[in-house]
Amino acid sequence: MKITDSKSFGMAIRERRKKLGYTQKYISEFTGVSVSFLSDLENGKKTIELDKALKIANLLGLDMEINERG
Repeated sequence: MKITDSKSFGMAIRERRKKLGYTQKYISEFTGVSVSFLSDLENGKKTIELDKALKIANLLGLDMEINERG
């Protein structure tokens, strides 16, 4: 999935979490990140902290990569 904004990033996180069968509460308990943060992240809130967002993506087995457009 190509990530172009906070909304598409949030959708990717939500889809992967659901595919793995994890609840937001489970992720919250495992990482110490609040359920409200996870909800904001999945809903594409633009003021999300990048380090926390990347931590969640990593936990869900998602690799983040930046490529130059050709």
